[in-house]
Order: sequence, then C-alpha cells, then structure tokens
Amino acid sequence: MKEAASKNNEDPYVSVVMPVYNEVDFIERAVRSVLAQSYPKDRLELIVADGMSTDGTRQIVLDLAGETEVPVSVVDNPKRIAPSALNRALQEAKGTIVVRIDGHCEVDQDYILNCVRLLREKKADGVGGPIETVGEGSVANAIALAMSSSFGVGGSAFRTVNDREKYTDTVAFPAYTREIIERVGPFNEELVRNQDDEYNFRIRKTGRRILLSPDIRSRYYSRSSFRSLWRQYFQYGYWKVRVLQLHPRQMSIRQFVPLAFLITLIVLSVASMFSMAAAWMLAIVGFAYLLGNLFASLSTAGRRLRLVPLVSLSFAILHFSYGFGWMFGIVAFRNRWIGETAVNDHRPDVAQISRGEENPSEPGV
Repeated sequence: MKEAASKNNEDPYVSVVMPVYNEVDFIERAVRSVLAQSYPKDRLELIVADGMSTDGTRQIVLDLAGETEVPVSVVDNPKRIAPSALNRALQEAKGTIVVRIDGHCEVDQDYILNCVRLLREKKADGVGGPIETVGEGSVANAIALAMSSSFGVGGSAFRTVNDREKYTDTVAFPAYTREIIERVGPFNEELVRNQDDEYNFRIRKTGRRILLSPDIRSRYYSRSSFRSLWRQYFQYGYWKVRVLQLHPRQMSIRQFVPLAFLITLIVLSVASMFSMAAAWMLAIVGFAYLLGNLFASLSTAGRRLRLVPLVSLSFAILHFSYGFGWMFGIVAFRNRWIGETAVNDHRPDVAQISRGEENPSEPGV
C-alpha cells in the first residue's frame, strides 16, 4: 500500500476501494455516492477493482472519473472475486484510512466523514454502520424485507440494529485504519464469500474492536430474483464451513441454526418411514416452522399484505439455501479439518465451485 504524505493538522487521506464485476445497473449510483461525499475532495481517492466486466461497468466508471476532482482509478481483477479485488486495490491505496464500498450500494453523504471521525476518536480500528436493504420490484422488495428481519438473518447486527452504537463481530462496507490493515495482512483469497467475516475476526484476535454506528448509513440493493437469492445464500453457507475450519471461535450459534434445522427435517423424514412418532415429530416441526414463517411474514410485510407470500418464500430460501450450502461445504471441505491455514492460502480449484455468482463482492452474514 502506498502512503500519502499529510500534515498533522490535515484531515487524513482516505482511499475508497470498490470491488465490482458486471454492476452496470448500480455502478453509477455507487460511484456518484462516493464522489458526492462531504469529506474534503482533495483528501479522497477512489480505486475501483474491476473483475474484467463485460457489461459496460468499467466505461461508466471511467466516464464518471472525467467529471470529478476526486482521483478515480481502475485496477484489473482477473480472478473476479472480492478478496483478490480488495488486495489489488489495497496495493494501490495511498490513504491512512481505507474504506470498502461495494458497487451494489449507495452510501450516505457523510459516510466517510463519520467513519473518519470515529476512527480518529480511537473508538475502534474498524467501523461500519447499519445497511438499509431495498429492492426494485415486488420480488426484490420482499427479499429486502426478509434480509432486514431477525427471523430471516438472525442476529446480524448490521442488518437489524440501526438505533445505537454497538461493538460487533463484523460490519458491512467498513473503514479501517492503515495500521490495522498492515498488521492483519491481506484478505484471504481462498474465501470467495465470507472474507469480510474472516478478516474482521483476525482484527479482533489482535485485541482490536469493530464498531457499528448508526451515524454511518448506506443503502444496499437486494437480489431481484429468488434464484439469485438462493445462489447467494447457498454460497454464504458453503464458505462459512471454511471460516469455521480456519477460525472456530469466529462462529456464533445463529450460523448453525439453518443447518441444524435442515438436518432435523431430513432425519425425521427418513425416520418417519419407520416410526409413527417420528412422523408426528416431523409434522410438529414442519407446522411450527410454517406458523413462525407466516407470523414473521405478516409482521415484516406490515400493511403490504400482497407481499406476504413473497416474503414468506424469501424467508424459506434464506434458511434452506444457507443450510444446504453448509451441507455441501462440509462434504467439499471434508479433508480440510486441519486448523488454521495461511492467510493468503489460495485454492483456485475449490473456489471455482462458486465463482459463477454475478456479484461476489457483497457482505456476508
């Protein structure tokens, strides 16, 4: 990472790094939200790490670069995954503070200003805020509602807590001090998904803290189809297995619940062919889930009753795709239960399983 000289009385130089791949529908909004920051423009740069986009994403970035006084550069990311994009961008970053912002979101005008303020107050070495998940269209709206619900994503603080400061395990679109990045090292390029969870755990292992602040606001655009939602959360579950193998203490109980629920259903389904008691248990568990799902869907949709069936289906996809991802991950990584490996351990043969996702750069759960 290159260092920019600054005087003690100046605002710190900030590098915004943005991993993108085929984000033509959202990239202009994402970049413009960075360029419109209230933070001093002469203390800011944007580095877009492009996964060799084929849909015009890069040209949009280059066109916007010609309209602003903020330095904007594009670096190639031939691996087309988020951790390699972040590492390529970090190699070029000049800032004493680095902010990750994805191409699928928009950030509040004071996003960087508040990140810098909190970091300078020494409250933490990594800061982020709650994300407002929104959708365009009925299906996307339903998905956004489900992803903002505790029933849908458990206790994921940056998706469900928006009214108070809280020290937490991980945050979306974080800002880090240069010092902690150099201490912790690069992102793990094996982890196609969940690389942010793993990185923040390494930060916390050093005794540093991650802060969620309601002053740091962003808007994230959800998936627009159930198929893409299934693929997204399947990958989250799949790669969470590798995070478990690398850092067992990083895990929380909520991350095991979908797997446990799925295994329970499978075991009871098999047992019910031989046992009436198991059949009754299967019916009870299934009915309890459907009832809980319906109640949560009604509560989440509120007055938008037409969205209740779509929200209900979104909940089911979140839970079952994540659980199946776990199961497939356990099988795929069955020979890897050997403790922590090197941070920069590359496994392209394994990573190929999940690289087909159209937007691999989003925050994990």
